Amino acid sequence: MSSLKTFITILLIALCISTSDAQEGEVGFGIGGLTYTGELERGYNFLNNRPAATVFYRVNLNEALALKFPITFGMLRDSDNNPTDPFASQRNASMNIFLMEGSLQFEYNFLKFRDNIYQRWSPYFFGGIGLFLFSGEGERTTQYSNIQVALPFGMGIKYIMNPRWVVGVEFGFRKTFFDYLDNISEGDPTLKNYQYGNQLENDWYYFLGITLSYTFYKIHCPYPNW
Repeated sequence: MSSLKTFITILLIALCISTSDAQEGEVGFGIGGLTYTGELERGYNFLNNRPAATVFYRVNLNEALALKFPITFGMLRDSDNNPTDPFASQRNASMNIFLMEGSLQFEYNFLKFRDNIYQRWSPYFFGGIGLFLFSGEGERTTQYSNIQVALPFGMGIKYIMNPRWVVGVEFGFRKTFFDYLDNISEGDPTLKNYQYGNQLENDWYYFLGITLSYTFYKIHCPYPNW
């Protein structure tokens, strides 16, 4: 609950900043894939991506900095069909869950691409804080909350097609403080139930996608000079 309060406090502060003197805002969506690393998959595997989507609102504070409020959702699936070690072969576990994430992200554009007709693209970096919830198949071996904190960060490229439309490609990491996305963590090896994993390493998940956004420009009304 303390993590939820912290997230809401940060979100409210960001909303105050974004609505105070923002020059322009964007609404957008994206499609792509979600995948994860943990006990069932030790390294990033592009072929394990499952369908995912995102919707977002972005506030451009200036040429370099932006605030983004995305909601990302999709499926995460994996199994021990390709076991990483002999224990995994005996464990024969699997996961099939639906995940939804809401986050606050800061973006930094490396190039001034909005007000320069000769520079229409820019790489960018993003980082922030979020909450994710999940549900799906699998019998719980441990009691835990299905709402957890994540730290999203990653990189992407934006390209301005015209003054209104921006297309992008983004790859994002999600560091969690949680080891039960696959419902496998600690266990007692002496019981020979093979349901244990590495409790010292938390699970991660990733989003790779293409985005499209529409820009709303803020029009400042002139004041009479009297």
